[in-house]
Amino acid sequence: MKRNALQDLILWKSHPSRKPLLLRGARQTGKSWLIQEFGGTCFDDCLIIDFMRDPAARTLFEQDLDPKRILRDIELRYGRAIHPETTLLAFDEIQEAPRGITALKYFCEEAPEYPLIAAGSYMGIATRRREESFPVGKVDECVLHPLSFCEFTRAVAGDPLADALEAADMPALAGVSDRLQQLLRSYYVVGGMPEAVARFADTGNLQESRRIQQLIVTNYEDDFSKHAPGRILERMRMAWNSLPAQLAHENRRFVYGAVRPGARARDFDESLQWLRDYGVVSRVPRVSALRHPLNSYEDRSAFKLFCVDVGLLGALADLDPAIVLEGSRLFTEFKGALTEQYVEQQLVALDLAPCYWSSPSGNAETDLAYSQRGTIIPIEVKAAENLKSKSLKAACQKFGLSRAVRTSLSPYRDEGWLVNIPLWAIGAVEKLA
Repeated sequence: MKRNALQDLILWKSHPSRKPLLLRGARQTGKSWLIQEFGGTCFDDCLIIDFMRDPAARTLFEQDLDPKRILRDIELRYGRAIHPETTLLAFDEIQEAPRGITALKYFCEEAPEYPLIAAGSYMGIATRRREESFPVGKVDECVLHPLSFCEFTRAVAGDPLADALEAADMPALAGVSDRLQQLLRSYYVVGGMPEAVARFADTGNLQESRRIQQLIVTNYEDDFSKHAPGRILERMRMAWNSLPAQLAHENRRFVYGAVRPGARARDFDESLQWLRDYGVVSRVPRVSALRHPLNSYEDRSAFKLFCVDVGLLGALADLDPAIVLEGSRLFTEFKGALTEQYVEQQLVALDLAPCYWSSPSGNAETDLAYSQRGTIIPIEVKAAENLKSKSLKAACQKFGLSRAVRTSLSPYRDEGWLVNIPLWAIGAVEKLA
């Protein structure tokens, strides 16, 4: 399959002031595969050291952190020469060798000619970031997310349709909207975790993808106990497992009492931060005003909490794939949750930082909002074809906004202040809004 992040790595390779690259992401989002693909297509040679598979290699950083000495020891250990012009050197599962993260500082300062990528899971790196030895300002960073809907389409339905989606060619896409809606329903089930997508692309079997997702969820929960302090482990699992119920609320706002009756913020804030550090959830804050800069209007007491992937959310909810595909009435309530999760996930894949706004009285609310080219764009998410947008109009009038997005199953229409973007095209929102 093809990942858009590959182009980011190609640009990094040719940048004149390139630093070592720290590639982060939740487990099983495809970091190792991406490095192998990048090394195989853009370099003559690629040497990947996996510190989880080869724990003895951690001794590379037990002495001094002199890059020349480390490179020499790598050549001796693996019997391969490392040439800065032609060899990609990669430290995979770098969180297993914490001093290796510190070593990136010295590679930046003393051996910048060597293209070096360090990849690891969020939690181990985030834990290291809390320590003084993290190489702040000495690394370039890239985050790998699950496959977006466009990447999923490329893997399942081929390049022509995915290319048209990327280009936001709405006249061409209008004629295949039925096919795109079918793919969207499949994406709601399969999501964007690479192994689940690959299995679906190969077999068309949704149950096989769900089985893989359930294994990923189990692996995540096992990994919590490896990194998180024991005092918060149970609360982490409770908060993680409450995600389906949280997003099933009409306004999606996170409610501590839904995790445990009588719970308060102070009981779960640390647990939620660890889940965010691990990369399995993203926090979308409420803002009191849709004005620049958005983060200065954050209400830290109110937020929505989304899963890293729409497919994993379905697995957490134990949602039968057939219910999603058939549109059963039993699915009506949770359909809105999956749809908003899907839209938030596409915004995150675009490296946007979504938030949401609600009026003090609660009479008006935008489901999501983001900043684009000096303009704030509010978004209303519709799971079906209900086209009432009173809250959007109220938000635009209140804050003097000239553009808003409604995303639904209805066709693309640009009405000036309001543009309706089909759900399957929301990944092109920056082009269409």
